[in-house]
Amino acid sequence: MNSVDCTTSYTWRLSDKACVLFDLDGTLVDTAADFEHVLRSLCLDEGVALPTSASIHATVSSGARALLGLAFNNDLATPRFESLLFDMLDRYEQQIKLTRSTLYPGMDRLLQELEQREIPWGVVTNKPERFSKPLLCSLGLQSRCNVLVCPDHVAQSKPHPEPLLLACELVKRQPECTVYMGDHPRDIIAGKAAGMRTIAAAYGYLPSEPCISEWGADLIVENVDQITFSFWPDIKIST
Repeated sequence: MNSVDCTTSYTWRLSDKACVLFDLDGTLVDTAADFEHVLRSLCLDEGVALPTSASIHATVSSGARALLGLAFNNDLATPRFESLLFDMLDRYEQQIKLTRSTLYPGMDRLLQELEQREIPWGVVTNKPERFSKPLLCSLGLQSRCNVLVCPDHVAQSKPHPEPLLLACELVKRQPECTVYMGDHPRDIIAGKAAGMRTIAAAYGYLPSEPCISEWGADLIVENVDQITFSFWPDIKIST
């Protein structure tokens, strides 16, 4: 279990030259319900016990192969595994159209603040565009998002900084004026390598190891409102 010593008094005033980038699954959007639904249907058809919700949450950020391995005892080398993976991804693509995913509490408020202040925000994810773009569309976020960078768009994915640097280039912002937040060590590694300030989302799909305090993030937050207050300490949030 990751223990969190959350810094709530850390303040980053965003200038008009700033940019804020998010990882997708487990940071911007809570997508576990879609994956759990798809995995449940596949396990039911295959006569396999569904992994626990907690184990699914801890694996989501590691991708589809890891989720399938969780359900099928990590037997990744069998020919059957590839066909199961294809089946699961096809089911997931269909599920996105009726997505059960939601923005994390407080996230829409944060996005609205960024938009009102004309600070561009975007998504940099290791999730292929085949899934990322339809998900943003289903959530009504595509027209609001200034940039989406997926593995399809770069030669090297996170933890390499290339996707983050491309996002900055596309929105015409400098990395040193950019904040990147994610729920996996590779997000922090990529952000720091790109010269950005980094936020670790302790509310996301944290891997069991290493502990979030060891990731090297500039800031750890337990909820989205703490991000909002770190940007604008005097903001008034109505409930």
